Amino acid sequence: MHASVGSGHKAAAKAVAQAIEHMRGTFGIPDNVVVDVLDVLDYGRIHFDGNKTAASFTGATRPLYDITWRYTLTGRLLWGGGSSWSRIMFPSFNAYVEAKRPLAIIATHITAANVAVGARMITGIDFPIVCVPTDYETEGWWPHREADLFCVGTESMAETLRARRVEESRIAITGIPIRWGFTEINDARHTRDQYNIPQDKTMVLVMAGASLPQPYVRFRAAIEQTIPYLRGFDDMHFVFLPGKDADYARHLRSVFQGMKLENVSVLDYVDDMPALMHAADLAILKSGGLTVTECLCAHLPMILLGKSYGQEKVNTIMLTSWGAGMHVTTARELITTMKHLHDNPASLEALVINGDALRRPNAAEAIVRHSMELVGHAKRRPIHFAEFYWGDKPAHTR
Repeated sequence: MHASVGSGHKAAAKAVAQAIEHMRGTFGIPDNVVVDVLDVLDYGRIHFDGNKTAASFTGATRPLYDITWRYTLTGRLLWGGGSSWSRIMFPSFNAYVEAKRPLAIIATHITAANVAVGARMITGIDFPIVCVPTDYETEGWWPHREADLFCVGTESMAETLRARRVEESRIAITGIPIRWGFTEINDARHTRDQYNIPQDKTMVLVMAGASLPQPYVRFRAAIEQTIPYLRGFDDMHFVFLPGKDADYARHLRSVFQGMKLENVSVLDYVDDMPALMHAADLAILKSGGLTVTECLCAHLPMILLGKSYGQEKVNTIMLTSWGAGMHVTTARELITTMKHLHDNPASLEALVINGDALRRPNAAEAIVRHSMELVGHAKRRPIHFAEFYWGDKPAHTR
């Protein structure tokens, strides 16, 4: 289960589903298992567009979102779980659970996890609920008391859970699940030939698009300011990835043609991102949880561009503290950082080495194994409308 709030939660849910299909018949997974990938928002009594809602926090409201996410939701007053949300908003999902009687529910979004907890209380059908945060911190609204397992990316995230009185037996450090292909050995030369990218240049991916253009407005503005300086990076070739934004792709091609830039390419939507990342030497991107995890698993050094808020701020801090990425907030800083990497290629290798401690490309499979270990062990569970509780002193003050 996921919620269509940005693209990362859905991508993580699909990665777990893909792992289950791949592992079918092993680790206790039945040969005839049926895997449903659900958007919890499809089951709401009131339907709303989660992506548009998320986009509303990309403008002037970003600092407010940052205060809410990084301070309020990481305090000592915590949400333990309850049936209220499901009773009021998600009766159709409760009916789904009664009809399907799932072996387990693996949730990659807070709303999905809480709705699953409520459905389990209301229906009385017992199944494990596994929570999988898709950024490098765990917010305070996960159903801490009622979740059977938290699968997290780092030891730092586990420390946050311990302060929220989540027992060690309910914590597994698995990494964040990513799509299939990042553990495969890719032919970098073939990939570069496929996209007409020079073999003798440092290949830089400029990841300037996703399913929503709004979060990339400031990112793209900073990139636009660097474009006139790209011709000075003789040993680099810049590959711009506008995602599904065809208008932005046309704009970039027009600008590059007008400036007669030769060390740039614009690719339309790319299906095989693992191969492209493996072929690249550097990525410039926003600090979204799934994207930075994919870069880590592809051994791809990162420059994180722009001021980050909320969970993206936590991701930025985590990567830079490990020396696995570099962070710049302005176009001028970006140019200076690229010049350093252009003149000192060994710095790229250092970023890759530092990322080794965070790299967990088999996270999806690990999550499935841990989840299946919980199946079939019924528990007596309390039923409550809502539960808050007081945690210990937060492990990480922000």
